[in-house]
Amino acid sequence: MEILDIIIALLTLITLEVVLGIDNIIFISILTEKLPVEQRDKLRTLGIGLAMVMRLVLLAVIAWVMKLDTDLFTVLGQGVSGKELILLGGGVFLLYKSTRELYHLSEQKDLPTDVATKGKAFNQLLAQVLLLDLVFSVDSIITAVGMVDELWMMYVAVVVTVGIMLVASKPIAGFITRHPSFKILALSFLMVIGVALVAEGAGHAIPKGFIYGSMAFAFFVDVLQLRILRKR
Repeated sequence: MEILDIIIALLTLITLEVVLGIDNIIFISILTEKLPVEQRDKLRTLGIGLAMVMRLVLLAVIAWVMKLDTDLFTVLGQGVSGKELILLGGGVFLLYKSTRELYHLSEQKDLPTDVATKGKAFNQLLAQVLLLDLVFSVDSIITAVGMVDELWMMYVAVVVTVGIMLVASKPIAGFITRHPSFKILALSFLMVIGVALVAEGAGHAIPKGFIYGSMAFAFFVDVLQLRILRKR
């Protein structure tokens, strides 16, 4: 590959990884609100840092990861792969979490006592972050393999993407906390991602461009509404 081709391919891969990482950042940002202020940065850093470790490990066992695309068994004449099972489970979990958070937000109810601001709660939230990290990491790595052939480019893309996520996570979390309407939008976005993961796990992939495009438009409308309300 020529240097220009390498740069273009690498930038394209990084851009795609950043876009796919938005889901992760939003999920972590919403979970951190359950913790005391002094613990939030720790959860964000640990969650995103462990996501990088997970992706690097998956790249190291890339041959095994690609086998996840192979059908394990057949249901009603349709093959089911390991990747589809992971996406299906992750989608169901994401739907459950986002729906539950929307319910508590809309009903203005306190969170259950199992989400108390203590060490046990921190470990529970970190476990939830790791579960979604696994789902998004498998999807991300398989997507990356389909784009480039050079393994070192995938490693570079993962490290750069995680660096961007670490820098962007705190401002995004603060913005969502300060503006409840955007928190609702973020939770709705996670619900849509959950539906997309379930659909892909069922063998009916929804083009991600439609999902991110529609949510970007909804975000733009929310920003305009916020500006109008501020002027008034």
